[in-house]
Amino acid sequence: MQRRNFLATLGLAIAAPWSAPAARPPRIGFLSGGDENGAESFVTAMRDGLQAEGYTEPGTMTLDRVYADYALDKVPTLVAELQRRGADLIVTHAAATPIVVQDKERLVPAVYEFSADPIEVGIARDLAHPLFNATGVTLMKAELNGKRLEFLHELAPSVRRVAVIANPLHQGEANERADLSAKAKELGIQLDFFTTPNRAELDHALAAIKADPPDAIVAFSEGFVVENRELIISVADSLKLPLVSGWAIMAKSGALFTYGPRLKESYRRTAYFVDRILKGAKPADLPIERPTVLELVLNLKTAKRLGLQVPQTLVALADDTID
Repeated sequence: MQRRNFLATLGLAIAAPWSAPAARPPRIGFLSGGDENGAESFVTAMRDGLQAEGYTEPGTMTLDRVYADYALDKVPTLVAELQRRGADLIVTHAAATPIVVQDKERLVPAVYEFSADPIEVGIARDLAHPLFNATGVTLMKAELNGKRLEFLHELAPSVRRVAVIANPLHQGEANERADLSAKAKELGIQLDFFTTPNRAELDHALAAIKADPPDAIVAFSEGFVVENRELIISVADSLKLPLVSGWAIMAKSGALFTYGPRLKESYRRTAYFVDRILKGAKPADLPIERPTVLELVLNLKTAKRLGLQVPQTLVALADDTID
């Protein structure tokens, strides 16, 4: 009788095996050096990427967001806060990236997206060898500057002197200068570089441009230029000068055209790194990526205001046009 009861119990155990409690969904920390509104486009694109990788709230992930509200000295405290809350890794972007990556108190892996050169910043030996238990995406692609000058030459062949707004604090700027200078020499264009590490220097540069107007303005792509785009664009408009830059927001705000990374795709790509790390990959084994999806955005409205006839070849190449 006892043997029959034992076999019956064993049968039930085989039919309905014991299940361990399910592990909690991974907790992904997101840290922005800016504010919630400023980071919205990044968060939206990252969420889309995470969903494509199989992560949705609340079922298969928790996204814990914190913001420094442009006070970058708060970033280390926010890293500690995310870790205290149980973050499995931290995603960051833009100006907060070097601080998060090099934070000695950070114990969890980090994924980043930012516009500077990670090698010059000191967070990678080279793109294949990220450091500090962190990896991600850099928007730095210096060779795009020469391509922008080619497009400008095609659009306005009479341009012979170009003012260049460049932030020397943006790591990788020297490589951008070198690429642009090589292309300018090839096209017979003179470049006047204006270093603009802060608003005072930018005001000084724009005053000099007003006093002795060039034929066009090129603004290197980085956060400081975007933050001050309305001022830069207003000066270009007042002088009836073509303004060229890298990120679509500049063309949408009034620049003649932009050519560079499609930021949404670069933001979205961070989800790839998050997924691989959560599945056991080490950041050191995941090479830093540069943008592969580029876009040309033409502001035909601005071209018309400047009296420029946009070649149909460029219109055909454009990923987006603003009429």
